[in-house]
Amino acid sequence: MTDAVVVGSGPNGLAAALTLARAGLRVEVFEAHERIGGGLRSKALFDSEVLHDICAAVHPMAPVSPFMRSLDLEGHGVPLLHSPAAYGHPLKGRPAALAWRDLDATCAELGADGPRWRRLMLPLMERSADVVELMLSTQRTPPNARALAVLAPRLAPLALRVGGGLRTEAARALLTGVAAHGIGRLPSPAAAAVALLLGHLAHTTGWPVPRGGSQAVADVMAAHIERLGGRIHTGVRVDSLHDLPARRLTLLDVSPRELARIAPLPSGYLRALSRYRYGPGAAKADFLVEGPIPWSDPRLSRAATIHLGGTHGTAPQLARAETATARGLRTGHPYIIVVDPAAADPARAVRGRRPVWAYAHVPHGDTRDPLPVIRAALETHAPGFTDTVLAERGVTAARLGAYNANYVGGDIASGAMSLWQTLARPVPRWNPYRTPLPGTFLCSSATPPGPSVHGMCGHHAARAALREWPEAGPTAPARPDQGTRMLEG
Repeated sequence: MTDAVVVGSGPNGLAAALTLARAGLRVEVFEAHERIGGGLRSKALFDSEVLHDICAAVHPMAPVSPFMRSLDLEGHGVPLLHSPAAYGHPLKGRPAALAWRDLDATCAELGADGPRWRRLMLPLMERSADVVELMLSTQRTPPNARALAVLAPRLAPLALRVGGGLRTEAARALLTGVAAHGIGRLPSPAAAAVALLLGHLAHTTGWPVPRGGSQAVADVMAAHIERLGGRIHTGVRVDSLHDLPARRLTLLDVSPRELARIAPLPSGYLRALSRYRYGPGAAKADFLVEGPIPWSDPRLSRAATIHLGGTHGTAPQLARAETATARGLRTGHPYIIVVDPAAADPARAVRGRRPVWAYAHVPHGDTRDPLPVIRAALETHAPGFTDTVLAERGVTAARLGAYNANYVGGDIASGAMSLWQTLARPVPRWNPYRTPLPGTFLCSSATPPGPSVHGMCGHHAARAALREWPEAGPTAPARPDQGTRMLEG
């Protein structure tokens, strides 16, 4: 009998497995795909020398997540690399807005809103550790009072007004573009929280990309697990918990829908899971291009992440598109995130060829090919982009959901990011990770603290499992592998 089995090798499944292995347990991981990583997978799509990130590409939570920091990625040859600007937002017919890593440089370009941007971001930057601790918590412990003190007066304006009281179009678009990472209606409390978290990180630890692509992060985690005696099985689809080997603990990096499919859950818990709501989908485009993206404002080439919204890129247009999408309505000008990894990691461009990654927010389960709308949006702000494209592919929201069962209907957040569901995912229970089945825990992004590549859902779930089932593993002391440290608390 093994001590623990983890189903799913996304960042949270790997984080759960590594947390258990560090505690001395014998761990086995089962992954349906032939390659580990889930949302961290990278692959050569068109050119054998050019890697594309299949799902996540930019990782603003990686430098601040306690679990991710414990990996010592740089020590294992996977440094997190930064472009000079964390993100940018083109505006038709006027200079683009850029969130530079340097707060002073950002404020200097925002004109009359420069002082307002500083008043919004600087206190968050000064209390960043407290803000991150709150946002990456289990959402079940007493909140960090220092974080609440700096967040509370800033949340309300952003939750009630597009642009949060900022007056210039550049500043309003810059902030609204970040809020739209919440994938839901705008404005809203959940989107406001996302804007404050990601917005201030742009000026502190940044929005980095891992050297060589996201797959490298998953490979580091897998190497740690195997070094501690864990085993990883790929190409094994789990259709029932009865398919798994005998074990004392089971941790599932799966969606609530998949949990209900494979686990013999009691009716009351099943009813609670049936109330879990999924949000809008993401439809993806991958491009292999020759040379840099020909942005109308060349400064945008200094940012690895670009937000596109509406015909002119204004905050009201973007907010209307996101709200319509959240209501299940198709829009001709959806919110789009474009990533140019080579802007931060020049080695990703090989012989002048570089990967370009883009997501459009679309209605849940949408079956439209995203290529035409994404290409048109890029052409609006980067005339001549189409001429640089050597190869391309589109992945609908429906296909994305089929590729990764955690992305139901293309919902890469693994559940609608409403205020209630942010605090009570997946069901309103004190221990959100424990299921009614003995020794069985949910560890996916459908549990707190929610989506993004931080590994904390898996880490929190594993710690909950270790607290409730101390007899599950050997009593030998923990064995952190070289180059890592045990997480405290």
